[in-house]
Amino acid sequence: MPVEITWWGHATCTVQDANIRVLTDPLFARRLAHLRRRRGALPPAEARRADVVLVSHLHADHLHPPSLAGLAPGTRLLVPRGAPRAVPGLRRLRVTEVVPGDVVRIGELLVRVVPALHDGRRLPVGPHRSPALGYVVEGEARTYFAGDTGLFGAMAERVGPVDVALLPVGGWGPYLGAGHLDPGRAARALARLAPRAAVPVHYGTYWPIGMDAVRPHEFHAPGDEFVRLAALAAPGVAVHKLGHGESVRLVVAR
Repeated sequence: MPVEITWWGHATCTVQDANIRVLTDPLFARRLAHLRRRRGALPPAEARRADVVLVSHLHADHLHPPSLAGLAPGTRLLVPRGAPRAVPGLRRLRVTEVVPGDVVRIGELLVRVVPALHDGRRLPVGPHRSPALGYVVEGEARTYFAGDTGLFGAMAERVGPVDVALLPVGGWGPYLGAGHLDPGRAARALARLAPRAAVPVHYGTYWPIGMDAVRPHEFHAPGDEFVRLAALAAPGVAVHKLGHGESVRLVVAR
């Protein structure tokens, strides 16, 4: 059975594997603080169907309580340890707190929690209580959702062998700070991880209000630039650049 990946925009994806629907970092808002959705329609109701939701870290564009509130009651969430203390609204939901090294079974899937190099605090205030995480979903395929991360030396070792990599390649503003992958760093990560396939995410969806003319290539270009650089750094990896709401079905033979 193939694994199917659907990109809804930003870091929000559905991974369907072994008849289980996994939803990553759901963000279903037209506007979030100073950001507005500039590309892609809001995801349909179907996008909110999930057997489990993976939350990578506490930043508001990855942990968005109004989007979580729109999920079916009782939907299971995996969140970084300490998240319910930092975001009290999570206490009403069915959450499991996790840290790197944890393994959680969801039906026929195993979800393995791996580290990310990123500031995991709930901004703009609050102590650094929760780690930023990535996840490897293991079923018919091994799918790595990186969340937000920078490139770090032990990435391939800590993530382990994977078949598909969902890698962030941009951001939501004119500059990427530390702890992020741009297209070049994402291509280098791809070369280290050596999956069979990759899907670029975390770009081309949200942009600050009133900043349309400020470094617009940072909004429009990361997907195409990642495709170009990945072909040089990891020519054996099939890169699937999806439009908002588009899916790809991948048959993985091990």
